[in-house]
Amino acid sequence: MIKIITAPSEVLSQKAEPVKKIDKKLIDEMKQALLLAKDPEGVGLAAPQVGKPLSIFVIKPTPKSPIKVFINPKIVLSIKYQVLSKKSDPIPNTKYKIQNTRLEGCLSLPNIWGQVKRKPSLTLEYIDEKGKNHTKIFKGFMATIIQHEIDHLSGVLFTERVLEQNGQFYKSHKNEKGEDEFEEIEL
Repeated sequence: MIKIITAPSEVLSQKAEPVKKIDKKLIDEMKQALLLAKDPEGVGLAAPQVGKPLSIFVIKPTPKSPIKVFINPKIVLSIKYQVLSKKSDPIPNTKYKIQNTRLEGCLSLPNIWGQVKRKPSLTLEYIDEKGKNHTKIFKGFMATIIQHEIDHLSGVLFTERVLEQNGQFYKSHKNEKGEDEFEEIEL
């Protein structure tokens, strides 16, 4: 059984190497590790998080969605912000910049969370597990997950993004009802 590496670990701060040959066994092990990650439940896992400094990650954005595999991903275009359409503008002739800020966590930093601003939309080039090349636009939560996982491939943890953005950190724990509660912490 493959084990998820937790910080601090050197492999988490290394830049991943491009995948030259698709390793089906590694992909299957990563999928299995993502499926088993329940506390907290994971939505993405990069190869460095399982001790392999390779440019590959898997995502499962919802419990019912299939696992998608991204090999040698490269962001070729990203949008810094979204502008509301005129139809949705509460004040005519005014543009509102909408940042994509979400509370992020990481399987390599259990129970640590932080607010991170990410680009709301991106175009990604990647290879799937069958070796097929893709260029696709991702938005919203999918764009957030992909940027988080690509950070892993660059040796960057989300905590670095929180610090760069002067954000707040939180620690989660279960209350007596089994629900997640968050408390502010300093790192």
